[in-house]
Amino acid sequence: MRAKRGLTGLIVGVLMLGLLAGCVGKSETNGGGDNGGGSAAGKVKLTMWGAVPPENGPQEVVDTWNAENPDIQVEYVRFVNDDDGNLKLDTALSTGQNVDLYVNYTLTNLDKRIKGGTALDLGEFTDYNIDEKMGEDAASWKVDGKYYGMPTKKNAAFFALNMKALDQAGLSVPTAWTWDEAREYALKLKSSGFKYGLVQHTASYVDPLDSVLVKNGYVKADGTSNLDDPLVTKWLETLNGMMKEDATTPPLGEQLTSKMPVENMFLGGESAMINIGEWLIRTSNNMTEFPRDWKIAFAPVPRLVAQEADMVKSGGLGDLIAINSKSKNKEAAWEFLKWYADGGMMPMAAGGRLPSSNAVDQQTAIDHLLGDYAESYDKESLEFVLYGDETPTFVRSIAQEVVDLRAQEYEKYFLGNQTAEVTVQNMVKRHNDWLKQNQ
Repeated sequence: MRAKRGLTGLIVGVLMLGLLAGCVGKSETNGGGDNGGGSAAGKVKLTMWGAVPPENGPQEVVDTWNAENPDIQVEYVRFVNDDDGNLKLDTALSTGQNVDLYVNYTLTNLDKRIKGGTALDLGEFTDYNIDEKMGEDAASWKVDGKYYGMPTKKNAAFFALNMKALDQAGLSVPTAWTWDEAREYALKLKSSGFKYGLVQHTASYVDPLDSVLVKNGYVKADGTSNLDDPLVTKWLETLNGMMKEDATTPPLGEQLTSKMPVENMFLGGESAMINIGEWLIRTSNNMTEFPRDWKIAFAPVPRLVAQEADMVKSGGLGDLIAINSKSKNKEAAWEFLKWYADGGMMPMAAGGRLPSSNAVDQQTAIDHLLGDYAESYDKESLEFVLYGDETPTFVRSIAQEVVDLRAQEYEKYFLGNQTAEVTVQNMVKRHNDWLKQNQ
């Protein structure tokens, strides 16, 4: 192990047709979609839909743009990033309501919108090279070799650690480690007075699993499921052992029934480590609710593979902003999007949304992220997990049905209802059945 120290309900634009019918002779025209935001006296109105509450950065972003660009005014509309919220966005797109730009949070939703004809191929613009600006991680968002949006946010998955507890236990801050080593850390840290050594959201459980399968393949050369890769069993048994043998991480049943607030547990001193992402800092900067006298350090998520060179980590880029192909103001939307990506989005950093464009100064982004509480973080380890770790990344792209069937089976195992062997067998069988149905 190598170690290093120090390093916005839904606001839908009102349909204007009835209003415009009584305004014969006026020069107003529609903008987004067939019935979207319009232009008057040469002004263009754009509507951008996203899932972040306006007060967490988006409103400041559009206010800044609007002040500097009186001829192109942007309105931000919030939708909730869940099934219902995405359905509202898809309905608005398909019925020609005013959506000029919108944020995609998964490849699955993006693919659906491309097939629905509501995502513009950005290849028609030649004055901005997404690959050069965003780096090689951007390619994960290509569909048939094309960009139907611009990924604007740098994702980061990491372990956050109580640095005071590390010091007291004589443990260093890892920059590369295995799950076996993380398990040892959890035991030592728990024994120093913590209820748990590690807590994590259930959504983070499978990142190590997908890390393996992205590298080794979800499907074997013969077209059958690879969910019986030996490291799948290794993952199952390691996490289960931490739950039941070591008692260093919460049992799944307890976590599900209590809706366990894992960030609160880490920041409140009940757990020494948490597997999480950059959004943690939005909460850890709330010193009123979560006062602490210790620094937070950061480490990469541990690997299951033996060799560090074989590691692929969850991360990549996110917040892919697409332009509605039905928008009547595509060029204006493009101008806003370039500005947003190359630094206009900086007010979002305080909420954990770090710009992915290399046009943005990294230190400035970190300063916005940490705000007034920079001294309560181990900045060197933060800089490493955000910018220094060169481990290749992946964005989960498998079908939701496969994600669901896996979860259904491994939950039975963690709840004590079936063995690891049966769990793997069931996952493979169900995956193979799915593969046959989707050939």
